[in-house]
Amino acid sequence: MSQPQVALIAGPRERFSSTQASLESIYQDTDYPFDLVYVDVNSPKPIQEYLEAQSHQKQFKLLRTERYVSPTAAKNIGLRYLLNQAKDQYKYVVFIENDVLVKSGWLAKLVACAEETGAAVVGPLTCIGNPLHQVIHNAGGKSYITTEVKEGQTSRHIYQSAALTGKAVAEVTDKLTRKKTDYVEFHCMLVRTKIFEKTGLLDEGMLATREHIDFCFMVTQTGGSIYSEREAVVTTDTIGIETNQQGLTDWFGTAQLPEFKWFDLYYFMLRWNDAWDLASLHHLRDKWNLSEDHYFKKRYQKVGARRHELLIKPLVRRLTFGKGSLWLENRLVPIERWINRAVYRHYQQQLRDQPAPPQPSWGMENFMERVSR
Repeated sequence: MSQPQVALIAGPRERFSSTQASLESIYQDTDYPFDLVYVDVNSPKPIQEYLEAQSHQKQFKLLRTERYVSPTAAKNIGLRYLLNQAKDQYKYVVFIENDVLVKSGWLAKLVACAEETGAAVVGPLTCIGNPLHQVIHNAGGKSYITTEVKEGQTSRHIYQSAALTGKAVAEVTDKLTRKKTDYVEFHCMLVRTKIFEKTGLLDEGMLATREHIDFCFMVTQTGGSIYSEREAVVTTDTIGIETNQQGLTDWFGTAQLPEFKWFDLYYFMLRWNDAWDLASLHHLRDKWNLSEDHYFKKRYQKVGARRHELLIKPLVRRLTFGKGSLWLENRLVPIERWINRAVYRHYQQQLRDQPAPPQPSWGMENFMERVSR
């Protein structure tokens, strides 16, 4: 067989316990040739041993960090390896997170879209929850920057809206066709390798949120096009999330806690910590010279929201035998935030004790120079 033209870079999103299901899905439900680079971010011993065994069995490249890094940094570890070791070997790179389950035909359809349209970036129809591939999480959307002049003052504002979010697949079949879009998400994203010669690596200032928006801005800035290939289907967030008959996402509608393992919690708390969220939003604002407007105020209000949804609400429902209690939620929020700050302080102390070696930012300096102009 000829050398695959696609390399997958798999890495963490927010937990480790989904690793095996996602990896098995990739190998069982992908009928298009690929090579895999798996970035293991300091996973606990059972996951580490599983990945080591699978890397030998399936012959994929396993890269491991001995401390936690952000999902963006993890993607760059895999991307840097490919660019340094096999820059001209792969026409496409696919970023895929470790909680994604794929539907047969997904990769062939992403590649076909890129080949037929010349797209720099292609994203699949990303669904959410169980049953698989039934409720839409993201199908691309609008994301652009507008410039306004008012009373002699110039301001720049970001506009963003998602397409088909929360819709049942069965109810919008007529809209599930290939469509040019402004952005797709990093749950699963195919990228033409040559675009990195213009954008450089992913921007690691985007630690926890809006990293897909930033990268798609970078691609658009260089003249690349972005497509949502809605016939390619993957699903994220399959642990602890169910969908109701109307096709709307029901976040832990029962009294059950999400299926976290104890070893998931530290990275989950770090991944969604307030400091990373705020730093990401401020970096996006400053990098693209955006005004501190309603968009950012709305995002600030959502800082910590995923921890609230996936930790506090399920715990409250367990404690109240499924009834829920807004009063109890409000009492637990400051406690959880105190714990979150403690986790982040501990992480920062680890960084001070064991500083990471400097990493080259391949091509990023030239890109940032173009943006500043």
